Amino acid sequence: MLGALGAGAALAPSLATAAINMPFVGGGTERQLTTGFPEKGSMILQRSRPPLLETPFSVFDGDILTPNDRFYVRWHWAVIPTDIKVETYRLKVHGHVNKEISLSLAELMAMPRVEVVAVNQCSGNSRGFFAPRVAGGQWANGAMGNARWTGVRLKDVLDRAGVKPGAVQVRFNGMDTPVVPEAPDLMKSLAIDHARDGEVILAFAMNGAQLPLLNGFPLRAVVPGWYGTYWVKMLNDLEVLASPDQNFWMKTAYTIPDTPHADMKPGQAGVKMVPINRMVPRSFITNLADGAAVKAGAATLVRGIAMGGDTGVRAVDVSIDGGRTWAAAKLGADHGKYSFRKWQTDLTLAAGARTVMVRCTNSNGVVQPATPNWNPAGFMRNVIETTHLHAA
Repeated sequence: MLGALGAGAALAPSLATAAINMPFVGGGTERQLTTGFPEKGSMILQRSRPPLLETPFSVFDGDILTPNDRFYVRWHWAVIPTDIKVETYRLKVHGHVNKEISLSLAELMAMPRVEVVAVNQCSGNSRGFFAPRVAGGQWANGAMGNARWTGVRLKDVLDRAGVKPGAVQVRFNGMDTPVVPEAPDLMKSLAIDHARDGEVILAFAMNGAQLPLLNGFPLRAVVPGWYGTYWVKMLNDLEVLASPDQNFWMKTAYTIPDTPHADMKPGQAGVKMVPINRMVPRSFITNLADGAAVKAGAATLVRGIAMGGDTGVRAVDVSIDGGRTWAAAKLGADHGKYSFRKWQTDLTLAAGARTVMVRCTNSNGVVQPATPNWNPAGFMRNVIETTHLHAA
């Protein structure tokens, strides 16, 4: 299944001359397209150091699995290993365990394998649409992707070390490092019961091939249903903790208002903040871009993708009257509760400017909200999407 287990590449991009206009509220922002990153095709360049690469949205109208070479990239620190020697790689497991262990990639790959199809989505996906605007990477809707991840259960790895009674969390750390010594190393933690639930895996393959360097080679955490900040890349260290993790990336960064839809008002004070966690339902039209022209009075195929967030997709509904009435779309194949799910419907639109709204209801009955949320970090946007069309 895997090719040669090695990777080495320069991360300095060569920019293409093409550009794409991002459909942000209040006017688009032009972004360059680049093909200059290793193992990546044409991507929207958000930032080169550290790499932030967005998937062009047209990619999501293809296969249900996002191709590895078009899968988005998000790194926090610019010091990323570009030459990883598989024969010397080790995953260290230590902390509140019976015995510290160090596993080679070959030893990990010899363990019982599991697979899961799951969406990886940046916490700040769609941040560019927040109003008022907030700081951070100005993503449109392409900071997400769906893949078939192959690896081993985190539970099985932890069992080899033996988790001591009193353990409360497992902390993930990767090989990327801060650019200055005083900056906080990126580390993320999961509650011990979550880490040992059998769903969290350590993946060495993605869509049947080895992980691309920029998507975490040689090993990454896969936390189905949770935002990508927990999916630590180039993973080489697991620490079992006997007390709650108070590191910067858990206590201060990646926190959201403890309110419905992670919503608050700009300038609002005294709001309790908690670490971001489970994803929420979303749905999109993929075959018609905003502003597309369609034939009036004739059946128009409208299709797209939906995700339930931390569970499956129960229903996708479409409205052409501003949300007053909704009609059910036909759902495509179910690839698992953490995967994208395709949907489609035929619409007949009268001549003129028209809008099509799409919403997802997940298997827990959670429905996308009609109004967008706001928080200072620009996290967890999942408002019902509206596509403007011109029928003639």
